Amino acid sequence: MMTVLGVCALPLAQAQVAEFEDYGNVVRVKPRVEQIREPRQECRTEYVQVPVAQQQQRGTGGAILGAIAGGLLGNQVGGGSGRAAATAVGVVAGTMVGDKVQNDGRPVPQPGYQEQAVRQCRTIEAIESRTNGYEVTYDYRGRSYTTVMPRDPGNRVRLRVSVEPEMNQ
Repeated sequence: MMTVLGVCALPLAQAQVAEFEDYGNVVRVKPRVEQIREPRQECRTEYVQVPVAQQQQRGTGGAILGAIAGGLLGNQVGGGSGRAAATAVGVVAGTMVGDKVQNDGRPVPQPGYQEQAVRQCRTIEAIESRTNGYEVTYDYRGRSYTTVMPRDPGNRVRLRVSVEPEMNQ
C-alpha cells in the first residue's frame, strides 16, 4: 500500500512549472534576405521588309504558240544559212507577239515588299530578392535576446515565460 501511495504522490513531489505571458521590448529587427537566380525569357517584336511576288498571273501559252508560228514563217524565207537565221528571228518575234496577245500588255510582275513581324527572344538570368524571416533582438528584464521570426513583430514581442525551481539546492 505504501508503494502505491508513493507512486501516486510522485507527481506532486516534483516541481511544478509555471507559465505565463509577458512582453519584451524590440530593440532591432533585421530582415533576412536571400537572393534567388531564376532564368527568364525576354522577347521583343521587330518588323522587317520581306519581298513578296505580285499575284498577277501571266500566261505562257501565247508565247509558245507565237514561237511555233514565228519559226514556221521564218523557215519559209530565204535559203541555206539565211533560212536558219530567219527561223531564229521568227521564233523570237513570234514569242514576243504571242505573249503580248495573251497577256494584253501586262508587265512582268516585280517583287513587292511586305512588313512581317519577327519575334526575337533571349534568356536572361533574373535575380530576385526574397525576405525569408526576421532576426529580432529584444530586451526582457534587462537581458538581451535574439531570435528568428517569420514576420516583423513591431515594437514589442509577446513572450511565453516559464518558471521552475532549480533542483540542485
